[in-house]
Amino acid sequence: MGNRGMEELIPLVNKLQDAFSSIGQSCHLDLPQIAVVGGQSAGKSSVLENFVGRDFLPRGSGIVTRRPLILQLIFSKTEYAEFLHCKSKKFTDFDEVRQEIEAETDRVTGTNKGISPVPINLRVYSPHVLNLTLIDLPGITKVPVGDQPPDIEYQIKDMILQFISRESSLILAVTPANMDLANSDALKLAKEVDPQGLRTIGVITKLDLMDEGTDARDVLENKLLPLRRGYIGVVNRSQKDIEGKKDIRAALAAERKFFLSHPAYRHMADRMGTPHLQKTLNQQLTNHIRESLPALRSKLQSQLLSLEKEVEEYKNFRPDDPTRKTKALLQMVQQFGVDFEKRIEGSGDQVDTLELSGGARINRIFHERFPFELVKMEFDEKDLRREISYAIKNIHGVRQVSFPSTVIPSSQLGSPNLWAPQL
Repeated sequence: MGNRGMEELIPLVNKLQDAFSSIGQSCHLDLPQIAVVGGQSAGKSSVLENFVGRDFLPRGSGIVTRRPLILQLIFSKTEYAEFLHCKSKKFTDFDEVRQEIEAETDRVTGTNKGISPVPINLRVYSPHVLNLTLIDLPGITKVPVGDQPPDIEYQIKDMILQFISRESSLILAVTPANMDLANSDALKLAKEVDPQGLRTIGVITKLDLMDEGTDARDVLENKLLPLRRGYIGVVNRSQKDIEGKKDIRAALAAERKFFLSHPAYRHMADRMGTPHLQKTLNQQLTNHIRESLPALRSKLQSQLLSLEKEVEEYKNFRPDDPTRKTKALLQMVQQFGVDFEKRIEGSGDQVDTLELSGGARINRIFHERFPFELVKMEFDEKDLRREISYAIKNIHGVRQVSFPSTVIPSSQLGSPNLWAPQL
């Protein structure tokens, strides 16, 4: 495949991603992608804004990213942005892009700092970007704020794991340099799903904020907690720079100067910084897509054949055909039976983690609650024995048998005396 073909790989996957998002499902295809993972205030937003060269992401305290943001960067001579949910509108003012992200987030999650796994698709065209697709995930948090549920930490962790557990996903683990690498939440989560470090790319931010006399040289040289794809260091704008609207291009120039002048990093300055990170991600994602294409193509063809076969059945479809209605009803009843049985046995696809349900609840009632209720019952032993004697004789009818019948009339099922222990 030539260079032109390679460059078109990422836009091709973008089209597939948009198509599946617009119909509200993934068609069970794991598309190659880069998932950005990091704790709150790790510098994820600054890294993405440096890629684009614009301030366009919401900022603030607490959880700011509350829905996954699928960010598609496309090289173009003109600069604008568009959302999948309002594709007809082109945004040239990136302050409006931020406002639209906030509004679309609140539309699904509300304004109480809740989260949702439903992604927002944003496409940015610019002469300052390389073709790249990233998924910005909510920052890892420990303590709920506002009206957030007490298990917000586990909700966010589960959402992140949904994206990074796929073998087709590359993981961009963002960790600030002023934090001990062994305590990095991003690397900890990445290690859970990628223990060998084959899919993980480490990004070390805030190198300029490390204590005087310390550096991250061993980390960046991949000697400490090594990853197959290594680590890349970046220097983002400070909060003061962001509030002062410091130009991102000036910040990138300052970043370059920092690496060239720092005694611990100058020997690897050509392998550090935001431009190198963007170029590396472009190459690695392109190669990753190329490696995944054969399996992806095979799966697509298999699903296409299955869909064509299903469509063929509906070519001569007549809504008033009684046989079709009967078949549909029978299928629904059979499926209900299967689902009910799975619910009772606890073998369904979904497991309730909040309360007992299905067969587990029935089991608890019979083995815990039922014996307790029996002990509480008050009855006269003489009357009970007489009732049991009559019940045994009556259910025998005209038969003469040596053993009591195991059949109990439905009208007697609710009688507490029949369920009382025999004395």
